[in-house]
Parts: sequence; structure tokens; C-alpha cells
Amino acid sequence: MSGISGNLLGAGALVGCPHGGRATAAAGASAVRINGMPVATAAHSFAVTGCSHTVDGVPSPCVTVRWTAGETGVTVDGAPVLLDTSAAQCLTAAFVPQGPPVVHSAQREVSIR
Repeated sequence: MSGISGNLLGAGALVGCPHGGRATAAAGASAVRINGMPVATAAHSFAVTGCSHTVDGVPSPCVTVRWTAGETGVTVDGAPVLLDTSAAQCLTAAFVPQGPPVVHSAQREVSIR
């Protein structure tokens, strides 16, 4: 795992699209938690709401975030964990890339129950 760094993303992490929308992870039932929220993995889907992006005056909002989990070697429930440095792309409903998400906060405290 040398050369890999970043903070774990929890399902409650503050993540937004580049246009001001908010990305929210679908709830999961993982036993590994950060501040009471499941650790986010590549298996989680993130929905974007409140994106105001337009192209030539036509609304073209981000609606989802597609993450590419890095090779950390760390998995939760068989899926790679997401870090605040994981590659991702915000997409429209037609899957048009609109830029990377902005991670406003990630957590360091992890608990396993």
C-alpha cells in the first residue's frame, strides 16, 4: 500500500458536484463505520441534487457520481473503500461527464462493530 494516501469517505461525507450540487451516498449496512455512518465503497451509488449547471441555456445537471476506487487493497464487504483522493466523475442523466466531484470533508475516525 505504499504511495497510497487519503482519508476514508463515509456515507455521510460532504461531497458536491463542481456546480454546487450535493452528492449523497445511498445508505449501506456495513459494520465498518466512520462517525456512525458506513464507510463508502465502490459499491455505493451517489445521487446528486441541486446542480444548476446549464449548457447554452439548457439545464444539464449532474445527477450521479461514478467513483473509481484505487488499488488500496482495503475492502469492506468485498468492495474497495473510497478515499477523498479516489478518482470520480459527475455525470448527467445521459452519462455525460461534467467534471470531478468536490470532497468538502472526509473522516479519519473509524470504528468496527
